[in-house]
Formats: sequence, C-alpha cells, structure tokens
Amino acid sequence: MADSPPGGPPEYKVYKSRRNPFSGLGSGGLDGLRRRGRDKGPREPRERGGITPGRVAKWLAVALVAWLLFSLVLVLVSAQVSGGLSPRSERALSGGSNLLAGSNVLVIGTDTRAGDSIDKSQTGPARADTIMVLHTSLGGFRRLSIPRDAQADIPGHSIQKINAAYALGGRALMIETVERFLGNGLKINHLMEIDFKGFPKFIDAIGGVTVTAKRRICSPPFDNFFKGLRFKKGENQLTGRKALGWARVRKNRCAPSENDLDRAERQQQLLAGVRGQITSPSIIFRAPWAAGKAPRAFKTDLHGPGLLALMTDAAIGGTGDSEVLRPSCLGCGAQGSLVVPEGERRDAVDRLQNG
Repeated sequence: MADSPPGGPPEYKVYKSRRNPFSGLGSGGLDGLRRRGRDKGPREPRERGGITPGRVAKWLAVALVAWLLFSLVLVLVSAQVSGGLSPRSERALSGGSNLLAGSNVLVIGTDTRAGDSIDKSQTGPARADTIMVLHTSLGGFRRLSIPRDAQADIPGHSIQKINAAYALGGRALMIETVERFLGNGLKINHLMEIDFKGFPKFIDAIGGVTVTAKRRICSPPFDNFFKGLRFKKGENQLTGRKALGWARVRKNRCAPSENDLDRAERQQQLLAGVRGQITSPSIIFRAPWAAGKAPRAFKTDLHGPGLLALMTDAAIGGTGDSEVLRPSCLGCGAQGSLVVPEGERRDAVDRLQNG
C-alpha cells in the first residue's frame, strides 16, 4: 500500500494479470483440445467446384491471349531476321511519318527470279511488275496503282516506261521516280518489295485468298515457273503459287484486248483479298504461321512494330478505296508507253491522301 496524503483516503495500485493464452481452450487446456480433435474424427475434404460455362470461357480467353501473344512474338522475331533495305534505299525514303497518323508506302513487285523460275528467254536487269502506293492511317487504308507502262521522267535518265527505274537504279531510283511522277507534294515514307520466294508461302499460311475475275483468264506459259494459268469467270480461291501468277499475268488469250490496266486491277484485288483474309475470324487459328511468314514475304524498312501498325491500319481502315491511274492514250508515249495526264495524277494524289 502506498503512502496516503494527510487527511485523505489511502491510495492503492491495481495490477492486472495477463490473460491465460490457453483460457479459450476450455477445461483441460491443450490436452482437452487434443481430445476434442480426436473426437471429431478426420476432416472431410473440401468439395471442388465443377466445370461451369463461366470457367470454360475464362480458360478459353486465357488460351486465346497466350496464342495471340505468341504470334506477336513471332512477328517481332521474324522481322529482325528478315532482309531489309540497303542504306541508299533507306536514304531515299522521306522520314517523319507515322503509320497510325498517316504514311505513304510504296509497294513494288519485280520480275527478279532465281533458280528454276528464271525465264532464260529474258535478258537484262529486273524491272518492276507491280507499282502501288498505299496511304495508311488510323481508320484509313487507300490504294493507288501506277501502270508499269506509264510514261515517266526518270531522274538522271530519259523519259520512258516507269518500270525501267528499277532496272536503272534499283529501289532508290524507283522511289525518286514515283515521287516525281505523282508530284503534288507526295512523299514515299516506306517501301515494301514483294519477295517471290516468300510471298506464296505467306499466302498459304493465311489460308489462301479469294478474288473475282471479270472474265475468263487464259495465260500462256511464262517465267519457266507458270506452265499456263487458267482462272474461271467469277470467284476463284487462290493458293500462294496461283496468287503470285494472278498478280503477274499480262497476256490473256481468252480476252486479247486486256492491257496493263487490267493487270493493275487484278493486283488491287489480290491486295484486297489478303486484307480480307487477315481480318477474318479464321486468322486466329493461323496466326502463328502467318506471323512467321509475313516478314519474309517482303523486303522492307518496316520492322516488327511497323508491320504490326500496317496490319492494324488494314484491319480497322475498312475495305479502303482503290484506284488505277487512267491514261489518256495507250501506247502513244515514248517506247509505246501510256500517257497519264498531269490533272489525273493530281486528282488521284488528292484522293489517295485525303480520301
């Protein structure tokens, strides 16, 4: 007891004991707890939930995401090991573009061949068979084809067919010639050259393409690779090899009046068919194979992210407008070339870039 002040009640200190940690165990302490545990018997296993539609949907969603991520990785890896452009060709391109904000991509296909596909009857350097400019942006995807026989002023050379630019100076001169030919401020930001070996494999990887022929096509043999091609009027399902032939057929015995404009229109159809296939639901199942083959189908300055941006534009940009430059006369220019009026080129460039 503590000392209390004079005249007041005594002061006391109160001490509280700690609570017994085993007090909640009831009588018997730990021994009692053990006895109660033995009396209850073994614990029954927890019942697991069964398979439900919700769980199945969740598993499928996870598997789909993993599948698409795997395809994305394949695109990036494949793009790194695929062939790019030469430094000279890179310098010829105009920078400062963004595929999502707006960019012009020159697509060319040449008659460069190797191995058994070489046409021994043809001599001289390769020329451009396909000349097409794509304008891509977020929500837009438009195409303009230039006939390979269009008359053009090739920088450093004479006025002649535009496809000769590739033979005279390769991709770099082709870029400069197209920019000069179209004029009106158009700049080429990127280039894609179709690889004859890789392109058919890419088409097969996406499951082929569907095109529609306006009339029967009966092509004589060419390139020592195509022993004659036949396409029926109407819808045709093309394998990779036939797709390449479809783009390159120039003579049609079933319609001798066809010219280079018909050829350019078929190339437009093929590109539209490729877009339709890569945006169809079936591409989900083929995605890894298509992703691995896509970068090898082209020689380009676009790497993995650039190719993905281009595919995104193609997917969300709708079917897109397509156009083939129309000449004022056939075979009346230098060396039998087609003459495309300046006004036609100006209007076509405006529609390409502005819609």
